[in-house]
Amino acid sequence: MNIAEKFKEGKEQNKSLLIGFITAGDPSIELTSKLAEAMVKGGVDIIELGIPFSDPIADGPTIQSSSMRSLSNGTTTKDILDTSKKIVENLNVPVVLLTYYNTIMKIGTDVFLQEAAKAKISGIVSPDLPPEEGKEYIKLARGKDIDTIFLASPATNNLRLDNIIDSTSGFLYMVSLFGVTGTRDLFNEYSSDAAKRIVKRVNGRIPVAIGFGISKPEHVKHFTKLGVDGVIVGSAFIKIIEENSGNTDVMINKLNKLSLELSQATNN
Repeated sequence: MNIAEKFKEGKEQNKSLLIGFITAGDPSIELTSKLAEAMVKGGVDIIELGIPFSDPIADGPTIQSSSMRSLSNGTTTKDILDTSKKIVENLNVPVVLLTYYNTIMKIGTDVFLQEAAKAKISGIVSPDLPPEEGKEYIKLARGKDIDTIFLASPATNNLRLDNIIDSTSGFLYMVSLFGVTGTRDLFNEYSSDAAKRIVKRVNGRIPVAIGFGISKPEHVKHFTKLGVDGVIVGSAFIKIIEENSGNTDVMINKLNKLSLELSQATNN
């Protein structure tokens, strides 16, 4: 099942999708697929796997730390692609990769996309690749049936937003706030106003999924009511992994429980 089919399924069920992010290789590459399974069984609709990077500009301290742990484990891109394929085949969910463009360039764009296609990757988010510079990449990815997912923020003006909407596929990744990733207790009014504006501007042309700071069922319900098609949760899952590194069973149970709580808040 690809991303478009999954969002269509969500619309038919009158719910927003829950997209769960974890860093591949944290706490180990062997455990990554088991963590994804616990999340999917709890209600996560799309798994977003982070490829660890040494200088992740968009990530807050929680995700940065998970990247460092994964890198220190010697996690490779090949390991991650092998694990991604296993997740897709075993769980029948779309897997999206989050990777900085330097990782793609280092391997070679065409080679990276070929390997991603073999691993049954549905989409790729590259936070440091603007659509204005990604035309050739988009074309290559489209040829492999891989969605190129671009980001928009509360500061994105309507002219640039239209360009992003026209360039993105799979879904538009809306950043809910200024700054980096990380859990928040409350969201300022500008986040809600931005979500309303972007949903209205998109006008059904592409699904809108919102992320950064979302960690609680009430956050999910708040943004779902504003009309987004999906919510992305990352740091809250990674905190569970970090805090329970010595007990895999507890880690898996807590990931499953949080997934269930967040999923129950996605109904429109």
